[in-house]
Amino acid sequence: MKTSRRDFLKTTSTLGLAMSISPAFSFDSKNATLIGHGDFQYRVDAKWGMLDPSKVPVVNCHEMVMDSKGRMILLTDEAKNNVIIYDQSGKLLKTWTLGLGQAHGLTLVDEGDAEYLWVVDNGGRVVKTTLDGVVVAEILPPAKEGIYTEEMKWVPTETAVAPNGDLYIADGYGSQYFLQYDKSGNFIRKFGGPGNEDAQFSTAHGIAIDQRGGKEPTLMCTSRGHNSFKRFSMDGEYMETIFLPGAFVCRPVIHGDHLYAGVCWSRLKYLNQTDNSGFVTILDQDNTVISNPGGTAPEYKNGELQLMVQSEPIFKHCHDVCIDQDENIYVCQWNAGKTYPIKLIRG
Repeated sequence: MKTSRRDFLKTTSTLGLAMSISPAFSFDSKNATLIGHGDFQYRVDAKWGMLDPSKVPVVNCHEMVMDSKGRMILLTDEAKNNVIIYDQSGKLLKTWTLGLGQAHGLTLVDEGDAEYLWVVDNGGRVVKTTLDGVVVAEILPPAKEGIYTEEMKWVPTETAVAPNGDLYIADGYGSQYFLQYDKSGNFIRKFGGPGNEDAQFSTAHGIAIDQRGGKEPTLMCTSRGHNSFKRFSMDGEYMETIFLPGAFVCRPVIHGDHLYAGVCWSRLKYLNQTDNSGFVTILDQDNTVISNPGGTAPEYKNGELQLMVQSEPIFKHCHDVCIDQDENIYVCQWNAGKTYPIKLIRG
């Protein structure tokens, strides 16, 4: 369902709600306290995946994917070990690195012969690797191919791969475009760009292929500064906006009929200046928010979603989520004191 989007400034009149929330939640990892709402509630395992930081350090745990063997593959911007591979119990299996100090986006693609990773570095590199870290392809910066002018910023954040093999790159911290290439790396088009119109973006942070409900694939694109996901056709034509007031969402993650996302921060951060911020949000097939683990319960009035904020100080800047076969959630965090991912166990 497409939520109508009124002037975003109108939501500021409801910010008093956030000021009345007292995050008195105290979590004991040994108890069975649940977070979330409705059928999507979770127990928090804050110790999952903890490692010796002197041997396997992290700076920011930016993104995570699960391979066909059920291994959890974590991307960090620690140049000593960009990739950390766990089993689902949180045991370390291996690490490898590309020496990237701004590694940010991670996408897994099964090409039939093998699974591969697309790794995006905010420094401008977009590389395809094997699961063992061997680089097999790289996309050149758009200015080198005449796609951008020399003056345009290129700070890519994310990729997605279409069923036909086309690659989409989000320039989320740069010029706010999404770039489309064919499976051989030939440029096709770009769409989006900065601005406030429906087809434009403010922090075009993430992108995913949405085929929920057996529908034809479309692109679900993040406009974090607009507190929105925006749907586009595979050819870059604007279709709709899903407005998520108060939630600065990162990349959309599709699992089954649901869309999951980390909320990097919420409006609450700007009211109380806390380091704790963000939560996880879950949308159903109709793009109705049904649960906000760590956040306030989703509420609709006259069909419009109301302001959402952090309600429990569990997370610090949720940057990405990964969903396993049991629908547990692994939460990667940014600017969170060099901590490892948190596991949410489906209740």
